[in-house]
Amino acid sequence: MAVIALLVSLLTVSCSGSDDSQQTQRPNILVIMADDAGWNDVGYHGSEIETPNIDSMASSGVALSRFYVAPTCSPTRAAFLTGMPASRMGIVVPISGRSKKALPDSITTLPQALQQAGYQTALMGKWHLGLTTESGPGAYGFDYSYGFLHGQIDQYTHNYKNGDASWYKNGKLIDEEGHATDLITQEAIDWLSQKRDQNSPFFLQVAYSAPHTPLQEEEKWKERYQGVISDTSRLDYAAAMTHMDHGIGQLIATLKKEGLEENTLVLFMSDNGAQEEWVPDWQYDGKFGPNRTLGSNQPYRGWKTSNYEGGIRVPAVLYWDGQLNQGAFNKLVNVTDLMPTFLALAGVDTQPCSIEGRNIWPQVSGQDQDYEKEREVYIRGHLQESFITQGWKIIRTRHPDEEPDYELYQLAEDPQEINNVMDKYPKKVAGMKKRLEQEFSADADSVNYTIE
Repeated sequence: MAVIALLVSLLTVSCSGSDDSQQTQRPNILVIMADDAGWNDVGYHGSEIETPNIDSMASSGVALSRFYVAPTCSPTRAAFLTGMPASRMGIVVPISGRSKKALPDSITTLPQALQQAGYQTALMGKWHLGLTTESGPGAYGFDYSYGFLHGQIDQYTHNYKNGDASWYKNGKLIDEEGHATDLITQEAIDWLSQKRDQNSPFFLQVAYSAPHTPLQEEEKWKERYQGVISDTSRLDYAAAMTHMDHGIGQLIATLKKEGLEENTLVLFMSDNGAQEEWVPDWQYDGKFGPNRTLGSNQPYRGWKTSNYEGGIRVPAVLYWDGQLNQGAFNKLVNVTDLMPTFLALAGVDTQPCSIEGRNIWPQVSGQDQDYEKEREVYIRGHLQESFITQGWKIIRTRHPDEEPDYELYQLAEDPQEINNVMDKYPKKVAGMKKRLEQEFSADADSVNYTIE
């Protein structure tokens, strides 16, 4: 019955009205997404890694200090583009070996909704929601797209780990020379300055491959960390972050040069927490690795693929010159909230019924101080699912042949998830379990748990 109800809602084109946060002049929207950047991999969180441009946005904008995503990349990207948990569509792990579309045609995506509102839409960089050009960004509402279709690539050959071609432009595979970070940045700059229609607002998603493995950085990005970071793998990772940050600085400079900064909302985010290590076997014919030390999610527990805070709580910043006061927003924000927020800012009065997130702009911008105390976030991964409120979090870990394990944490007092208090709060456990099961039962019946 839950699946039937879900399908009915998805087939409904629209139902929910936006609230009073519409702007007189609709903003451009630039989303910058890192790949596997952890909480402690940005300078403004105290990292030894230099990210001055991300830090500048954080100091001038709003740092989302409790921003939650899925524990791996494809689910986060699916949730971002649909405003609903990716598990509702059966996406709980990175997509691999699929030629068909990952997102149902019955769901209106963020770029499709913005297209209908008169926006130009473009994506540069990582896609990972369909591994063929036919199931690429053009199938989901992007007017212009460029980058790579798969989950990870050689930064110079741009091929997938099994050797498959992945680099493309507007639906056609292409060959180009250069580092992926530089190519993605330059294509975004060219689109902003030359290729877009300057008479229409735009939505541009720039999805970097950095700092995802394989790590292939020039000495100029490494040399600043000589004598600072002794672990060579962590040093290479830091170089990838700083290289990406330099590209982000070029994007912000382009906005200023083109006179776009004052009417462009910029979001920086990571797609999931940092990966602990990378020990490849057959990948890239044994050309790379191993990397025993990669990112850092300190002070939080866990890594990419887990539902502990380190896997799903990531750095995120909203920046809009002259429109946002500097500060930290400490309330829960889910990646599913971005679509309704952007659509409200774009003046979209009627939004798709499939959206489960909410418009957070009135609270983030300071227009409305009223924010529900018990905001809830549900996240499902391939081994765990979690249900989070402002002060509490329950995690269920599934096992193939055993009963699941549960953990309960008081996040307000124990954000590092050290003390499992399942035995201390039986009423809270019962309520949280019930809500977790309600969310779980609303997911698609068929999900893919296979990671290749």
